[in-house]
Amino acid sequence: MLKGIPKIISPSLLKILCEMGHGDEIVLADGNFPSENMGERVVRADGIGGEDMLRAVLALIPLDTYAEQNFILMQTVPGDARPEIWDSYKNIADSCDKNVRLGMEERFAFYERAKKAYAIIATGEEKVYANIILKKGVVR
Repeated sequence: MLKGIPKIISPSLLKILCEMGHGDEIVLADGNFPSENMGERVVRADGIGGEDMLRAVLALIPLDTYAEQNFILMQTVPGDARPEIWDSYKNIADSCDKNVRLGMEERFAFYERAKKAYAIIATGEEKVYANIILKKGVVR
């Protein structure tokens, strides 16, 4: 056991967050996201919601201050409502990091970007469009 590490961060996720370098991306995926088909490295976080996982991850890594976008959401399909969880995610991110730069990716472009991410965290989040890509910054 370690002090100061959020309890929902598993040893395998902690290792991945340590391995990531500046500019690497990690996906926080909701329960509907095809994580196993997209990622080379997938960490299962079943039963853990996206908001809790976002808070835990951002307690350990900074967002990239050099990137135009470092907090990327999946755009909704035309006709779908704007997800309420986006506001919650943005509030959590703003409370954890002063350098949040919001971006949006079209659904299939998001999938392609997720395939190139360093890792995917497959959460148990049940809300739709609750997927985020975080770009890791420099620890100072």
